[in-house]
Amino acid sequence: KTAMQIVEIMKVMEARHPVVMATRVSAEKSAEIQAALPQATYFEMARICAIQPSVPLAIRPGKLSILTAGTADLPVAEEAAVTAELCGFQVTRLWDVGVAGIHRLLSNRHVIDQSDVLIVAAGMEGALPSVVAGLADCPVVAVPTSVGYGASLNGLAPLLTMLNSCATGIG
Repeated sequence: KTAMQIVEIMKVMEARHPVVMATRVSAEKSAEIQAALPQATYFEMARICAIQPSVPLAIRPGKLSILTAGTADLPVAEEAAVTAELCGFQVTRLWDVGVAGIHRLLSNRHVIDQSDVLIVAAGMEGALPSVVAGLADCPVVAVPTSVGYGASLNGLAPLLTMLNSCATGIG
């Protein structure tokens, strides 16, 4: 969509909903959108342009944690984190806790234990969601990313790993 198409959509939605988000927005488009809608906020890493209510939404119950295997997974994970926060959830972020440095994940075991839902983004071979699901007693949402080198095949390898996980509670 063009920036002006997004502006028109956001104007219509703003009249009906307390939170309006446009996702996958470039910084250039966001500048155009914010020129027309100064109340819009741009979340650069997440690539989300949003209109938020003047009074924050009530905090929703539950503990949501989002984990990434590596720093290359951050844009996808931040998109999920910002979306959840805009919807009223409190989010704990654990970045760069992949299996290549599993000590970083294990040193944050308390976050996994205290979470009600875990969202785990990983590229490369996509092993992190299976490891996390093996440690957790809550639902794990596995999110394959198309980053990585070697034979990640633009996200196909992590997708297949996640679909073939033997860990329970993973989706």
